[in-house]
Amino acid sequence: MSKVLVAYFSASGVTAKAAAELAKVEHADLFEIRPETPYTAADLDWRDAASRSTVEMKDPDCRPPVAEEVADMERYDAVFVGFPIWWGREPSVVDTFLTGYSFDGKTIVPFCTSGGSGIGKTAERIRSLVGSGAKVEEGMRLGGEISEEDLRLWTEGLGL
Repeated sequence: MSKVLVAYFSASGVTAKAAAELAKVEHADLFEIRPETPYTAADLDWRDAASRSTVEMKDPDCRPPVAEEVADMERYDAVFVGFPIWWGREPSVVDTFLTGYSFDGKTIVPFCTSGGSGIGKTAERIRSLVGSGAKVEEGMRLGGEISEEDLRLWTEGLGL
């Protein structure tokens, strides 16, 4: 049985809830990707062109520092990476996490939360960040209430 990590960034708590459910189903370790400087409500105002999140997302090379690192990342065979969809992709702080480790030989499974947007081409973008040494699954959008059974069916289909 492979050792699994569920790493997630959550701005409002929605992704945190989904990540906790997923970790429970997978019997996985749970890790919160927290920015070194937490986001305020003003930082998250997507309607404000000068807000922190808007400025970060306009720069594809932006890598906001994270508060802490995963201890012993090398012990994990598979890493689920969860996040809310921002501007059609994963938030920049998730990119910091993804570029901060070697994922060679690991499977990465992205999952997102969103009120309506899909996961889009996030897997393709993640592949470009982590390199060809990792297997990146297409991932899934977890919207609304998702049951343990639905999560189990999805993860069993991954064959981790």
